[in-house]
Amino acid sequence: MRLRQSSNEGLWERLMVRTRSRIADPESACAPCSRRMRTTEPLPQRLDVPLRRSPRNRNPAWLPLLVLLSCAPVLAVAGNARIGVTGGASSFEGTSGGGLVPWATLGGYAGEGEAGGSVFLTRARVDDLDLTVAGLALAWEDRVELSFARQELEVRPLDTEIHQDLVGLKVRLAGRLPYTRLPQISAGVQYRRNRDFDGIPAALGARREDGVDYYLAASRLFFAALAGRNVFTNLVLRSTRAHETGLMGFGSERELLLEGSVALFATDDLAIGAEYRQKPAGLAGVDESDWSSLFVAWFPVRHLSITLARLDLGDVVRFEDQKGWYLSLEASL
Repeated sequence: MRLRQSSNEGLWERLMVRTRSRIADPESACAPCSRRMRTTEPLPQRLDVPLRRSPRNRNPAWLPLLVLLSCAPVLAVAGNARIGVTGGASSFEGTSGGGLVPWATLGGYAGEGEAGGSVFLTRARVDDLDLTVAGLALAWEDRVELSFARQELEVRPLDTEIHQDLVGLKVRLAGRLPYTRLPQISAGVQYRRNRDFDGIPAALGARREDGVDYYLAASRLFFAALAGRNVFTNLVLRSTRAHETGLMGFGSERELLLEGSVALFATDDLAIGAEYRQKPAGLAGVDESDWSSLFVAWFPVRHLSITLARLDLGDVVRFEDQKGWYLSLEASL
């Protein structure tokens, strides 16, 4: 965690003082933040590990883009065997999917005997938080996908950033979108490491800095299902220990959660849809809200997608009613 304008000492005390001052002085510049921050219950007071301090450009989130450029010679032989749009877009966790939810699809357009991949850059902004994510996915023979993402969460009221790395592996088990009646079914595993665990996550009572998610995804495309237009559906079952997808650390107990996506192709290159992501019970005294979004995904050319979404994240830690926007750009081969 990085504090840009103040010392590392007394982070949690500073958080509480600033929160109380906002409530006591509603005319202050931060008053809108205080009205969204829940203060009915005391927050944990444990912050016994010094916070790490680092320069502004430490491991920037766009670093994976440079990695993709180094892979260009390999990907140049890839990715024309599959139909356009069947690779989906990129989720904020790096794997092929929608914005919030992974799909059973694999990134890029690689078919048998080919390699493919995708690279993306995502920016999300809600009332008190900013999230920047960059990553890439590499796929082989429309069977296996390896993904990486770097997330940078800025907690604006605290002038604090939290960084997380994610590495994912996804394998197509059955079906092949859109050719088979059977849904495309894929199994995935995601390793997450919170690189700033010693700050807010530890203070909130999280037990671990890293964790592994397991999920099973099923995706199906229904042709001419609604007013002659194609309809895409996706369902995910996830096992996780992550708090706020790992950005607030990890617990010791696993939970099974459901996630889903549905989209209508208004045209062959424009999809309008919604996503829902169930969240776990959360840390003691800090409930997690389920996430949802309404999105528009545009595929202007075969190798480019642009996704714009309206986000509703509910309460995140003690910040209430977090709503905002999400924009993601993806290039694929």
